[in-house]
Amino acid sequence: MVSPLSGSISPLPASRAACAALDAQDPLAPLRAKFDLPEGVVYLDGNSLGARPVAALARAQDVIAREWGHDLIRSWNTAGWFELPGRLGDRLAPLIGAAKGEVVVTDSTSLNLFKALAGALHMQAGGAGAARRVIVTERGNFPTDIYMAQGLAGWLARGYTVRLVDSVEELPAAIDADCAVVMLTHVNYRTGYQHDMAAMSAHAHAQGALIVWDLAHSAGAVPLDLHAGGADLAVGCTYKYLNGGPGAPAFIWVPKRHQAAFAQPLSGWWGHANPFAMGPEFAPIDGIGRALCGTQPIISLTLVECGLEVFEQTSMEAIRAKSLALTDLFIALVEARCAGHGLGLVTPREHARRGSQVGFTHDHGFAVMAALIARGVIGDYREPAIMRFGFTPLYTSFTDVWDAVEILRDILDNGAYDVAAMRGAVT
Repeated sequence: MVSPLSGSISPLPASRAACAALDAQDPLAPLRAKFDLPEGVVYLDGNSLGARPVAALARAQDVIAREWGHDLIRSWNTAGWFELPGRLGDRLAPLIGAAKGEVVVTDSTSLNLFKALAGALHMQAGGAGAARRVIVTERGNFPTDIYMAQGLAGWLARGYTVRLVDSVEELPAAIDADCAVVMLTHVNYRTGYQHDMAAMSAHAHAQGALIVWDLAHSAGAVPLDLHAGGADLAVGCTYKYLNGGPGAPAFIWVPKRHQAAFAQPLSGWWGHANPFAMGPEFAPIDGIGRALCGTQPIISLTLVECGLEVFEQTSMEAIRAKSLALTDLFIALVEARCAGHGLGLVTPREHARRGSQVGFTHDHGFAVMAALIARGVIGDYREPAIMRFGFTPLYTSFTDVWDAVEILRDILDNGAYDVAAMRGAVT
């Protein structure tokens, strides 16, 4: 059996003890203690909401009690609240292959995507791409991405249309002379399919289009280099693999080569060159600050830093190697120990095409997932019939994988799930 950080494990562990031996060899194992994970729970949903860093509780208490409670409004200066979006952006930048002064943490992913799309269309309209009137994306993209593009085209960018593509194979042909902007999610939220960023960006540029990447299921999960990947703009969230907390502010990346030309319609006072001059005319600040809009949610912002601090104790290469080992193990164990139960793998086996999640279909996928959650194995469910399992190498162990598969096997072997299980507002 090889090291878990080689990215593969052979032969397949035949017992929980064998998985425990892998954990004992794992250099990332000590980082699990940086997170507050409840006893008796196997948490495989970090691709939807990351676990709470231990440091977050004390940090929130300090911000609320001292910075807000005692220092009051002075903390905009004394605690550095005003500079927080850029300071966090600089700490996040190495995880996505960005430079300092290219990222701010602010607003939601949806709002940042709206800004990025509007900015890309603005750049095209001012140059050789002025006649282009199509935004290309995948029909299987995360719905809010599609909705934001449709909203932009329907309200502010009249005359533009959104072209939905049904498969990865059809994307190159869909990016043609009419395409102004390509908008893709790097790792698909349902299947875990990972695009070849460099190849897709190069193809878009060859057709005269700009490309915007959504990194929601990539940042903190897979190594990224936005500059080498040829991206033009990018957005992402901090509450998944970056462990920033529920609804934590997202981020937007604008490379320095585009910052002078970048403009976006949500021209709030935080993006103003001199916000406290209180003038009636908007004048955008130079640099990445022009991607900001209104006053920032400081308490939520401060908690993002707790997650980023953990990443600074390892490398994305080590995280990626363990991610592949965890997902390889999960796929192999499910297929070996849960055979004959109608499970279908929707996640690519090829490492270069896989993010850090695994999806299996089942005719009663929602009911099976509900049974798993009731037994302490927390994943989630996405239509159509997909059970999603996310693997966060900072805190997911190899024994977690074994335990999850054994509970899944027991549920399937005994039919211990309720096909009439009630669905909550969030699945």
